Amino acid sequence: MATNITWHHNLTHDERKQLVKQNGATLWFTGLSASGKSTVACALERKLLEQEIQSYRLDGDNIRFGLNKDLGFSEHDRNENIRRISEVSKLFADSCVISLASFISPYKKDRDAARKLHEEAKLPFIEVYVDVPLSVAEERDPKGLYKKAREGLIKNFTGIDDPYEAPENPEIHLNTHEQSVEQCVDFIIAYLKKEKIVV
Repeated sequence: MATNITWHHNLTHDERKQLVKQNGATLWFTGLSASGKSTVACALERKLLEQEIQSYRLDGDNIRFGLNKDLGFSEHDRNENIRRISEVSKLFADSCVISLASFISPYKKDRDAARKLHEEAKLPFIEVYVDVPLSVAEERDPKGLYKKAREGLIKNFTGIDDPYEAPENPEIHLNTHEQSVEQCVDFIIAYLKKEKIVV
């Protein structure tokens, strides 16, 4: 636990918002592996940037190459993975960037903690549930992970031998087996406009 530290800031959040002419927020994409989280988040990031809306995608795999490379996939390590990303995404949102956090994040308590962290900072937190039946995720299986999990080669795999606790009241609920990527992106942007996060 760090002691003798002080939070330093030069600008208030409202001052920064006026200067960069944009709101910050965190969109938290959660769902099974192969549900389409990263695919939708990538397409959304591109569309936002094309509209000159600053955004950045924090992807589950990418983060484990650096910031979280010391973490495995036990429940404890998954908790710590999401805790760290919650803090990083909050910093992005505070800087008036739209953070697109794409993580399986299977445990409700971890997602609730991420939400609380943003709410305490008065920053928008939008849970995006990327929903597909397990059978569809297994059929897609672009990395071959479900096959390995079924063969016992991967332990603690979400949806197979570890649980996925689906969101009960997400702000956005996508069904990627029924909606195209473009439809999902348009749906999210419409929500962001309605909430006045983007114009």
